[in-house]
Amino acid sequence: MRLKNKVAIVTGGAQGIGRGIVKLFAEEGAKVVIADVNSESGEQAEIEFTEENLKVAFHKTDVGNEDDVRSLMKFTTDKFGGIDILVNNAAVNYRKAVHETSLEEWNNLMNINLTGAFLCSKYAIPEMQKQDSASIINIVSWHAETTITRLAAYASAKGGLTALTRQMALDYGKDQIRVNAVGPSTVDTPMLEKTFASLDDPEEAMEQSLAFNPMGRFGKVDDIAKACLFFASDDSTFVSGHTMMVDGGQINKVSRPISFD
Repeated sequence: MRLKNKVAIVTGGAQGIGRGIVKLFAEEGAKVVIADVNSESGEQAEIEFTEENLKVAFHKTDVGNEDDVRSLMKFTTDKFGGIDILVNNAAVNYRKAVHETSLEEWNNLMNINLTGAFLCSKYAIPEMQKQDSASIINIVSWHAETTITRLAAYASAKGGLTALTRQMALDYGKDQIRVNAVGPSTVDTPMLEKTFASLDDPEEAMEQSLAFNPMGRFGKVDDIAKACLFFASDDSTFVSGHTMMVDGGQINKVSRPISFD
């Protein structure tokens, strides 16, 4: 019960990596708010986890909408009494190079993947400053440092979020707010299935992806959730400003852009 009596918010918490983080945090004793724009998935997750006697609550949230984010913070403090942990996980992805990306697509991705983390942090921090200590965890990606072809907006946003992690760690260390990032490589989630399905040869792309990883497998949602648990718990009370790559060693192997085209 490493998170007993802690209150956590997980954005994009209804599916994939976010859902795994919600489940593990709640199993470790936290009261967790599932923040997601998908009402159907969010409400279903709340029902399923509540049936397992886990303390969770769903709040529909578009993280790129300032009013939604303010509402999320009020909902959390009203229901659970404060905010100790924020996981900025909500994200979308487009498989496009710069010249293929519309301004609308660029702005939409940045609004969710980067501005969303900024807004959630901005409005969570005043509540976190009331606690003895707190933790912000940003889900970045190995694409922030080395990437594949045609991920212009996604890689840019994740790189920006990595930089924002370092900046917030400097600015809020005095408040005992730790800010760290977790950088997954390829993780077996519905988003991954959707990405492969959009390619001309999904099977070949999957084989290439597996071949690039030294461990020869995709990450599991639980691999990422456990890394987040370390940063959320008192096991990391003197760790801030770091990005932990949870990638099976892939970032050490990949030194050139990879193309599935």
